[in-house]
Amino acid sequence: MSKTILAVDDSASIRQLVSHTLRTAGFQVIEACDGKDALAKLTAPVHLVLTDLNMPNLDGLGLTKAIRANATHRYTPILLLTTESDPARKAEGKAAGATGWLVKPFQPEQLLATIRKVLA
Repeated sequence: MSKTILAVDDSASIRQLVSHTLRTAGFQVIEACDGKDALAKLTAPVHLVLTDLNMPNLDGLGLTKAIRANATHRYTPILLLTTESDPARKAEGKAAGATGWLVKPFQPEQLLATIRKVLA
């Protein structure tokens, strides 16, 4: 059975690129356009959340904190995929409960290698 990943990004083109990369690698993908949309879609079981940091309505840090506060998904791995590379922002992500941090633009092989490592 393939693993399901919730891909969250307010950019439709980034969501499509991420989803295509993941589906080609055999993952099931649920797409969400922001943190609020992602929380609404977390009724389905997911094995990993891949989220942008800067989004309207509910950003990646808020989403991460909300997921960590939910008993059902408290231990679900969360990777932040963002243009941000500032160490202070990375520390905020870690403090919020993020499992890892990837910087855009990303190489598909790097994204998949990181996801496989986290899901192993």
